[in-house]
Amino acid sequence: MLKVQQGDLEAFETLVDRYKRPIFNLIYRMLRDPDEAEDITQKVFVQAYKASERYRPTAQFSTWIFTIARNLSLNEIRRRSRKPRMESFDGALDPDGEPVRLEPPDVRARPASQMLEHHEFMDCMERAIAELPENQRAAILLCREGEISYEEMAKILGCSLSAIKSLIFRARETIKKRMRHYQETGQWESP
Repeated sequence: MLKVQQGDLEAFETLVDRYKRPIFNLIYRMLRDPDEAEDITQKVFVQAYKASERYRPTAQFSTWIFTIARNLSLNEIRRRSRKPRMESFDGALDPDGEPVRLEPPDVRARPASQMLEHHEFMDCMERAIAELPENQRAAILLCREGEISYEEMAKILGCSLSAIKSLIFRARETIKKRMRHYQETGQWESP
């Protein structure tokens, strides 16, 4: 980022290439809308570029950029809660009103029944994550990225290290409880 501050556009392109996918994944999992996630991902990098002069190397770049992504995502969630959205019916939703998965299922040597079970399991997992309280959802989504330490997560979410550990623990316990209930009864348990 220091090179970007000196006007090196190639350095910024390198940062975009490195962080675009993890930033998009975080935003998509928070918003569950691929088009909106793409738009906000672009806004994250525009905002990062415009604010590059304010970046201080005392914080890791990943912490700084993920904080921008989190804040823009939370702003969008708040905006949505104030103003009901009209859902698009252009094929982006399945018959149950759920977003259609963009990634194809892994079909390597899996029987159709296993593929269906895996798809159903992943849908339930995403639903369980989506229903978590906002702070737990943000923590577990950052944790799923795998490249971010707990210390960085604490900085991104603006809380202590022990709070991050607690948020992740509670999120995992809630997900396990809901998944176990679903597997045992076939019924989804909403919060």
